Amino acid sequence: MTADRETPVTPVLDVCDLSVRFRMRGGRDIAAVTDARFSVAPGECLALVGESGCGKSVLASALLGLLPANAETTGSAVLGGDTDLLTAGERALARTVRGRRIGLVPQSPAAHLTPVRTVRAQLEETLRELTGVRGAAVREAAGEAAARASFPADHLDRYPHELSGGLAQRAATALALIGDAPLLLADEPTTGLDRDLVERTVDELRRHTDEGRALLIITHDLAAAERIADRVAVMYAGRIVEISEAAPFFGTPGPRHPYAKGLLDALPERDFAPIPGMPPELGTLPDGCAFAARCTRADARCTDERPAFEDALACHHGLTGRAHSLTKAAADA
Repeated sequence: MTADRETPVTPVLDVCDLSVRFRMRGGRDIAAVTDARFSVAPGECLALVGESGCGKSVLASALLGLLPANAETTGSAVLGGDTDLLTAGERALARTVRGRRIGLVPQSPAAHLTPVRTVRAQLEETLRELTGVRGAAVREAAGEAAARASFPADHLDRYPHELSGGLAQRAATALALIGDAPLLLADEPTTGLDRDLVERTVDELRRHTDEGRALLIITHDLAAAERIADRVAVMYAGRIVEISEAAPFFGTPGPRHPYAKGLLDALPERDFAPIPGMPPELGTLPDGCAFAARCTRADARCTDERPAFEDALACHHGLTGRAHSLTKAAADA
């Protein structure tokens, strides 16, 4: 008798060959994101890391349908197996996706908080809209939502302009966690927080994930990524250049891509050695590997030929031979 095979788990988010181009005046294009490919499963946290300006936040905006008018997207980003976020109209995104199926912790919380309403009022309004809580219970639920994000109860009746950057970030996190959306997209959620609050924030996001939801966290804080992530995706000059399980990435044998290794080596608790040079402009990317000019392993092939993204790596000279996976399911197989 043949043993039953487990039913494949549908990813909460499945991104395939997602590209974003900005059409600029004079006919010039900026390739902000190129052929991004990854998935996030229920109960999994994927950390997207890389230097500022590499395209991480543009990718997040594409998933939410929040790109400017001069942006063009190709590829697909399927939510829950049934909704392509790149082709869904604004009406569908606004009514059924944002806040309900995707919770957002924004990079700039001040821009997402209503300036003329207190934090408590915004939490209560969101609770009524997303959970249906009514009457006296909504006040208690608002306090509980604030506590989940370590937002102090004695600041609930303050307006956004009365909050520090760190408090505004925690208020935005509290709003994002309401409704327990299947996917949480956290764009630099630890900005402005001290290390203790960073750890408390990512621990709460981890708890949210451990309850069966998916988390895509975009961060430059590698310590936070190490604390929370199941897998890591490394982005450079608009491309994802490596995807790895988190434990071997941060431990042994370490990253396979030279850029990813450089990111870790630059940490104060490691070699504290910065990566030489600067990233290329996204509007003038070289024909070959975008990292070649900064890489000690680069040769003529790297300069002339852009490496394909194969076996979760985009590099002609990977640092190790270990296998990685694009999906958590493949890693667990």
